[in-house]
Amino acid sequence: MSPDDLRQRVADALAHARKGGASQAAASATNDSGLTLRVRMRSVETLESHQGHSLGVTVYRGQRQGSASTSNLSPQAVRETVRKALSLARFAAEDEFAGLAEAGRMATEFPQLDLYHPWGLDAGQAMELALECEAAALDADPRISNSEGAGVDSGESSYAYGNSHGFLKAGRSSSHSVYCAVLSEQDGRMERDYEFSVARAPEELAPVKEVGGNAAKYTLRRLGARKIKSTRAPVVFAPRVARSLIGHFCAAVSGRALYNRASFLLDSLGKPVFADCVNLSERPHVPRGPASRAYDAEGVATANREVVGGGIINGYFLGSYSARKLGMDTTGNAGGAHNLQLESTGETLEELLGGMGDGLVVTELMGQGANIVTGDYSRGAAGYWVRGGAPAHAVNEITIAGNLKDMFRNIRAIGADIDRRGGIQTGSILIDSLSVAGA
Repeated sequence: MSPDDLRQRVADALAHARKGGASQAAASATNDSGLTLRVRMRSVETLESHQGHSLGVTVYRGQRQGSASTSNLSPQAVRETVRKALSLARFAAEDEFAGLAEAGRMATEFPQLDLYHPWGLDAGQAMELALECEAAALDADPRISNSEGAGVDSGESSYAYGNSHGFLKAGRSSSHSVYCAVLSEQDGRMERDYEFSVARAPEELAPVKEVGGNAAKYTLRRLGARKIKSTRAPVVFAPRVARSLIGHFCAAVSGRALYNRASFLLDSLGKPVFADCVNLSERPHVPRGPASRAYDAEGVATANREVVGGGIINGYFLGSYSARKLGMDTTGNAGGAHNLQLESTGETLEELLGGMGDGLVVTELMGQGANIVTGDYSRGAAGYWVRGGAPAHAVNEITIAGNLKDMFRNIRAIGADIDRRGGIQTGSILIDSLSVAGA
C-alpha cells in the first residue's frame, strides 16, 4: 500500500473515532516489504520475501484510554478496530496524564530527510552478493575454518500517522544491509567475529568483499586468546560496543524509568554526570540518517539539542505522557532518540592506546549485566590486552565490572574512529579504571 493509501486509512480511523464519541484519537499505519537472503558455506540457506501492513488506533474518552490494532486494512476492519478501542476506553481507569501531546507541539515544518532509496534487488542478485561476501572471508586465510553465514537484506516501509489535532502525515523509508560472520581455528581452539554494513541507500553500503574481508580480519585477530589475571585497568570500549554505554544512559534518563523512580540518574538534570570532555547531541534531521525523523511517534516536532554538554545533563528523553507525569515538557522523543552523536576528543585509536599504557580493549560484550536502577555494571567481554600502548594478545572469558555512575565520570577520552552505522554514533571510549575478572 502506498503512503496515500495509508494516509486515507488513518483519516478514516480518526473519523470513525470522532463519530464514536472519542474526545481525542491517534492512528498510525505501516506497510513493510523486503527481501532477506542467507548463505552458509557457499550455499543458499534461506530466502525470504516479506510484506505486511498494520494499523494501530488509540482513543480517549476524557481521561480514559483504549488502544487496538489490526493487520487487516480493509474499511470494515478499520471500523472494527476503532470500535474495539472505544469499547476498551469505556472500561479503562481514568488517568489524569492521558491524552495526545499538546496541539502547539505538532510539527509544521518537514525537512527533506532523503530516507527512501529502493534497491530493486532480486533473489539472484542478492545470492551473488551474499556468496561473494562470504567467499571474501573464507578465502582470506586457511585458518578461517567455518562460517555462521553471510546475508543481504533490503527493506522499505510506507507509513502514516495522524491525530485529532489535525495532524496527518505520510512518507516512505528504506534500509539495506550486508553482514558476514565466520570462525577461525588454531591449535584446536575456535574464535568467532563478524562485520556488517547498513545504509538507507544501497550505493552507500560498504563493498561486500570489504565486509567479508573485515569479518575474517576481526576473527583472526582473536586467535590465541587467553584469560588474564584479575586486575583493575583502563578499558577502551571499541565503537561497536561503546554505543551500548550511551544506550544505558538513554534508558536511565527516559521517561518511564524516571517517573517510576527506577533509575540511577534520578533528578540528574543540570548536574555533572559525565566527565567534562563528554558532549552528546541529538540530530534528528540528518539526511539519510539511521534515526532521522521530522516528528516523533506523537507528531511532535523534533529538533537539534545538546543532551549533554561538558558532562552536564541538559535534557531527558520524554514523550508527552512521561513529561506530564514529571511535570515537564515533552522532548519530542516518543518512540526513542534520533541520531545521538557523541563528540570525539580528537584522538586516534593508536593515540588512545598509547595514553592508556597497559589495559584492555573490549570488542565484544556478552550478557545483559547493566542494572539501570542501581547503575551496577557487570558483563562478559572479549577483546585484546594492550601492553606499553601496543596490542599484545587477544583475551576472552573475562568479566568487566563497575558502576555506570563511576564509569561515566571516569571517561578520559572519546576516539575519532566514529561508527555511524546506528542511531547512537560514537568512537572508542576510554575509561580510566574498571575491574577485570579473569583467571
